[in-house]
Amino acid sequence: MKKLILFSVALMSVFFFSCEDGPKNARIEVWLTDEAGDYQEVNVDLQAVEVHTSETDNEQGWQSVEITPQVYNLLDYTNGKETLLGGLELPGGKLSQVRLKLGDENTVMVDDQVYDLTTPSAQQSGLKIRVNEVLGEGITYKITLDFEAGKSVVKTGNGKYILKPSIRAMTEAASGAIKGSVNPPGVVAITLMAADTVNSTTSSNEEGKFLFSGIKTAGTYKLVFDAPGDAPVVEKADVDVGIGAVTDVGVIEIGQ
Repeated sequence: MKKLILFSVALMSVFFFSCEDGPKNARIEVWLTDEAGDYQEVNVDLQAVEVHTSETDNEQGWQSVEITPQVYNLLDYTNGKETLLGGLELPGGKLSQVRLKLGDENTVMVDDQVYDLTTPSAQQSGLKIRVNEVLGEGITYKITLDFEAGKSVVKTGNGKYILKPSIRAMTEAASGAIKGSVNPPGVVAITLMAADTVNSTTSSNEEGKFLFSGIKTAGTYKLVFDAPGDAPVVEKADVDVGIGAVTDVGVIEIGQ
């Protein structure tokens, strides 16, 4: 049994993220969606996505989300459709705002005619959207930006079009996590199982602490602890995990 678990840990660790020393991060994923508008196309040149992690609105608090800059037709993402813009790992704590920075290639199509969309404020300082979420360590959060194209495009009296974005940010937790520690402290291989199927693997750090993050399905899990040497395999069954919550299993005694 011990050799089998060790083999499983070695194999599965190729595919799953392992626990590391130090503070554990939360993860955010930024998605884009839209509500239908009375246009053929609304094309937004998205060049950067940033998030703000400070209570005060200063430039030092902004961090960049890794995205591929490109032009998005917002009307491609209506009626429940959405697209992932990018993700970022952050220390647990306050997430206050998201900021979008746009380029110059913003257009709208009306009656088969393409018109420029002027966006002076967006190009200068970015579009800021309030989020006000507290991030828990080990939890993945989905931030969906609803651009509301129908409200965001304004036609002027001289026939020009201006982009005055109306954007809602909807935040929901998308995963749960399990944390704990082993005694005696040290590096121990740990397998997370659901219905006797390996879900992921990690190991405790030298202090004995461990964290399984990004668990996407709520349910009951089992932890299997396989210490080096002749210590017996220890199981911790009936570990309940909820989305948006970190389950603390406390100290697991693994023997000498």
